[in-house]
Amino acid sequence: MNTRVRILSECSIMVALATVLSLFKLLDLPYGGSVTLASMFPILLIAYRHGTLWGLSTAAVYGCVQLLLGLNSVSYFTTPLSIIAVILLDYILAFAVLGLGGIFRRFFARQDIALLCGAALACLLRYILHVIAGATVWPGLSIPDNAALLYSLGYNATYMVPETLILLLVTAYLSSLIDFRRRVPTRMPSVALGKPAAACLLGAGAACILALGYAVIEIFAHLQNADSGDFDITGLSAVNWTLLGIVAAVAALLVAGLLLLARHFLRSRTHASAESNASVH
Repeated sequence: MNTRVRILSECSIMVALATVLSLFKLLDLPYGGSVTLASMFPILLIAYRHGTLWGLSTAAVYGCVQLLLGLNSVSYFTTPLSIIAVILLDYILAFAVLGLGGIFRRFFARQDIALLCGAALACLLRYILHVIAGATVWPGLSIPDNAALLYSLGYNATYMVPETLILLLVTAYLSSLIDFRRRVPTRMPSVALGKPAAACLLGAGAACILALGYAVIEIFAHLQNADSGDFDITGLSAVNWTLLGIVAAVAALLVAGLLLLARHFLRSRTHASAESNASVH
């Protein structure tokens, strides 16, 4: 099969897969934004496997698909300028930046590090674009006119933070199982983790899930008006951000410590295995 045709076919499949994953929403905010089952990963994969040009093209197509699925959000606007702005900032550009997710391949030989850095960059850029849209186009609709930037930062963080964490966890897991650098992705050579390393990784995952669960409960409990039952972003001011920050910081330190400990156990296991093989020969 012609290389160009093969890549085009792969891009089409990944756009379809990303679209399907985006329909499985763990959380869905009323004015746009949702937490999905790592729906950005297929687009990130195209950028990593085939380069930035293919990545940007595929991500732009995916952004157009998301626009069609999210026309309800566009219907809130009536002026041509506001419609164009929300289409560009919240859809086309916000998803096009996923095409930059593969730029770290040339800097890092390790697949997992390159993919994780690409995922983090793509999520950060997407968040920035959503914040700009929220602070410039949405005030008066879902965001109060006063302190629009502050509320935009909070509103978009409520779904982008968990969306990013899920993407990073899925990326780390899949990049440890499959070698995406090959023309036909193949399974990574199996490496026995050992009980100590496996326990550390399990603990790190549990810490992420618990911290994320607490954040979701703490934030979304205040986003509903107690009298009308409607969505009310001003409830963000009642969130205990200090406690939330402490929980996030403790979870981050715990996860970092457990990952470093797991790395230590893996290195010790690899070193012991190498010495054992050397003694046999």
